[in-house]
Amino acid sequence: MPSTHTSLYFHFVFSTKDRLPLIADDWKEKLHSYLGGIVRNQNGVALAVGGINDHVHLLVSLSAIHRLSDLMRELKASSSAWIHREIGLKSFAWQVGYGAFTVSPNNLARVKNYILNQERHHRKQSFKDEYVGLLKTSGVDYDEIYLW
Repeated sequence: MPSTHTSLYFHFVFSTKDRLPLIADDWKEKLHSYLGGIVRNQNGVALAVGGINDHVHLLVSLSAIHRLSDLMRELKASSSAWIHREIGLKSFAWQVGYGAFTVSPNNLARVKNYILNQERHHRKQSFKDEYVGLLKTSGVDYDEIYLW
């Protein structure tokens, strides 16, 4: 085959260290924009970025050259540095792990809507229940001892 064709969409989820509610409403949108810019700078496409005060969600299109671990390291390191520098929150940190779930092209609109409506969604469901639900829906084996 003379060329490569891919359709790689991911739903990323990661939280603040110890799930502390550190992301304030007055700078949350700036953080979301910054995260989208990091994805762009890594030659990906951020289709949606959302979240609440203790975690973020990203819907991202990647190419075959991307390595998830490298992208996640860049997202967390660069955004933490931005928060330290621009917001002045020197104690801010992200959790060590993350969730990365593949998304079928026919589910992109649904996942995008879900990500962009996190405030409304979390009036009814905790982050813990949400994350365990994502793991179960995606068929990911996990041990609850290591989740929190």
